[in-house]
Amino acid sequence: MSGQTLLNIQHQDTAILHATCVAVEGRGVLILGRSGAGKSTLALQMLTLGADLVSDDRVELRMVGENAMADAAPNLRGLIEARGIGLLRAQAAGATPVSYVVDLDQTEPARLPEPTEIVVLRQTVPLLRAAGVPNLAAALMQLLKMGRVDPEWPSK
Repeated sequence: MSGQTLLNIQHQDTAILHATCVAVEGRGVLILGRSGAGKSTLALQMLTLGADLVSDDRVELRMVGENAMADAAPNLRGLIEARGIGLLRAQAAGATPVSYVVDLDQTEPARLPEPTEIVVLRQTVPLLRAAGVPNLAAALMQLLKMGRVDPEWPSK
C-alpha cells in the first residue's frame, strides 16, 4: 500500500504524503506505513539518538533540481505526535533531500538483502522493507552516518 502511494506520484514535481521524515546529517529518511504502523514511534526513537524532525504525519515533497526534498507544512513544523502523551516539540530540520525510504508495512525476508530502489517523485532512492526489524532506529542512524557495505563484500 505504501509503495502504491509512491507509484502514484512518480512523475510529479510535488506531492503530500501521509508519512514521517527525519534527518541525520542532512540526509532524509522518509518513513511510510499504514496508520498505527509506528512511523512516529520510529521517528521519536531516532530523535532521541540525534536525528532532527523534518515532518510528522504529513510530508510535503517537491523536486528541487535532481533531488526529492521533504519538508513540513508550516503549521506542523517541529511537532511530533507521541501516542498517549500528545504533541511534542522537536528540533526542526527544514527541507531535506530524501536519501532513503523505509516502509514499515513490508518485511525483508533476507538477512543481508540486495539493494532495492523506489522512485520518490522523479528521484530513485534506496528502499528498506523494515516491518519487524529489531533495533531499527539504531540501525538507521548508523546507516545514515556511515553507509552500507555492498552485500557481495568481501567476495569482490
